[in-house]
Amino acid sequence: MPTPLAYRFLADAVLALHVAIVAFVVGGLVAVLVGNWRGWGWVNRFRFRLAHLAAIAVVVAESWAGAVCPLTTLELWLRLRAGGRTYDGSFIEHWLQRLLYYDAPQWVFIAAYTAFGLAVLAAWWLFPPHRAGKLRQEAAP
Repeated sequence: MPTPLAYRFLADAVLALHVAIVAFVVGGLVAVLVGNWRGWGWVNRFRFRLAHLAAIAVVVAESWAGAVCPLTTLELWLRLRAGGRTYDGSFIEHWLQRLLYYDAPQWVFIAAYTAFGLAVLAAWWLFPPHRAGKLRQEAAP
């Protein structure tokens, strides 16, 4: 049977993963915009752009459906299994939660996620991703 310390470690790992996904979503849009301005070809690779679009699509869909993110649910479950209260504890837990979680009415989150999702779609339109074959053709002399 896992110990409370093991559950707490797993909860911290889930929180770190959650922050990494948020960083990918936010940083991915910044990378697409800056990368196209600076001429970085990798920012328009189809797989990167598809993964980025899928990530924000999940966030927008969850917000419109009123669903709690499964990572949040898992993290809270692990913290309870560790015998602790939710959202207090280790250094990692404390600071990552301050970064991710804040109080606001639900409509604020829906509006913010939707606006960000629309910005990602606008980036697809302004800077369309390239399939691997097209990228190789452009790179040829």
